Amino acid sequence: MKTVYLCEDSVEGIFSGVYAAWTSRKGHDHVKLGLLGNEDTMELFCQYEEVPVNAGYADKVVQAVRNKISEEAYAAVYKAALSKERDRADKIYRFLIYGFHVGARVVNMLQIQEVYDIFQMCRHIDNETHLLTGFVRFVEMEGDLLVSRIGPKNDVLVLLAPHFADRMSGENWVLYDENRKKAVLHPALRPWFLVDLISSEWEEKMQKASDEDEYEVLFQSFRKSISIKERRNPTCQRNHMPLRYRAYMPEFSHGLRDL
Repeated sequence: MKTVYLCEDSVEGIFSGVYAAWTSRKGHDHVKLGLLGNEDTMELFCQYEEVPVNAGYADKVVQAVRNKISEEAYAAVYKAALSKERDRADKIYRFLIYGFHVGARVVNMLQIQEVYDIFQMCRHIDNETHLLTGFVRFVEMEGDLLVSRIGPKNDVLVLLAPHFADRMSGENWVLYDENRKKAVLHPALRPWFLVDLISSEWEEKMQKASDEDEYEVLFQSFRKSISIKERRNPTCQRNHMPLRYRAYMPEFSHGLRDL
């Protein structure tokens, strides 16, 4: 009978699940990793076990990957753990089976499905992170606090934070992921940190700040002033600026119409 280890939907939770499955000694073909909350797809003839988050076990997995495979492999599995894929935990586990067997060259073995799966997840995350560095918009709240709301498909907050910390090091700002209800906080001239739970009061304040941004009308006026009716190309515009990002941009706050 196969055992499915259910782990918390977080990087540390997935690594804890990897440790539990690997040390179970049941054989890789007889274990599988899943995420808590996805039990609606439970399989027949499987035994399910919940895996509590254990920072010590997760760190052992991290150190093993970095020392026995490579830093590049660790970066890949960390990034894959941030993916929106429902089965990412088990895909990471399958990738590590090959990684511990062949070493650092595993990251280039794209002919292996388990490696290609990780490559695809990383590519999607990198693409979304890159797009958001250009599409993120900050609005000013009271107390000179800059706030931005985003709704990414993948959990990319920790990948975005260094970009804005470098470019806005002297500002107090908050980058809020409203899909996951967590945020990156950056005090001026100090390191940023992650907050997992944002209160409903703070969420309302950020929404209000976005709705009342005094530069919103200027953004919209600029967008209209540069548009040329004869050169409208909605398909091209959507390719360069997908509709799902526009809900968080003041230029498009009163609708998602193309220029």
